[in-house]
Amino acid sequence: MRKMRIARNTALAILALAVWVTAQEVVDRIVARVDDDIILLSDVQELARYQTLIDGKAQSDSEILDHLIDQWIVRNEAKAALFPAPSDQEVQRSLDRLKRSFSSPEEFEEREKQAGLSDEDVRRILKSQLYLSNYLDSRFRASTQINDSDIAEFYKTRVVPRAEARGQTPPTLDAATPFIREALTQRAVNAQADRWLKESRGRVRVEVLSDEKLK
Repeated sequence: MRKMRIARNTALAILALAVWVTAQEVVDRIVARVDDDIILLSDVQELARYQTLIDGKAQSDSEILDHLIDQWIVRNEAKAALFPAPSDQEVQRSLDRLKRSFSSPEEFEEREKQAGLSDEDVRRILKSQLYLSNYLDSRFRASTQINDSDIAEFYKTRVVPRAEARGQTPPTLDAATPFIREALTQRAVNAQADRWLKESRGRVRVEVLSDEKLK
């Protein structure tokens, strides 16, 4: 009898495992193939939760999938270049900046909970985002040139009107120049990265799979 109970319990355990695996396959599925790699529905859902944490809402699944494909391209290039991962200190500084963007630590914790993310999830996503942005910055920043006339135009059309609209005295051009230069540099880096990604898409085999859950 004891052997029969053990055999029955083993069979039930195997059946439960099979049901669990089947359920996992139903919940998570491949939504795209990029060269020899795949993007899962859970990847889309996690980025949607992160966007909800940051912006209070997420883009559509199809828009998020586009971001994930772009991220795959950047990550693949960065790994081929043996680009280093961000340090723990850099990740922590990024996390601290994110938390300070909320009105209080309690608001951050509540939004994090509502988004269905843990501290470890957020840290891991931030590390991945930093790796990609650092690589793009290192690739395109050196070729970016910002002229004094560009800085003066940005100061005149953006900095001064914004300060006046808030009833504040605008900073001097000299004082604002380092911040304006960095903003214009980052804008130029992003523009170059966008062009590069569009060109790279043509060199990558992408297959988006039909899925009623991807909208």
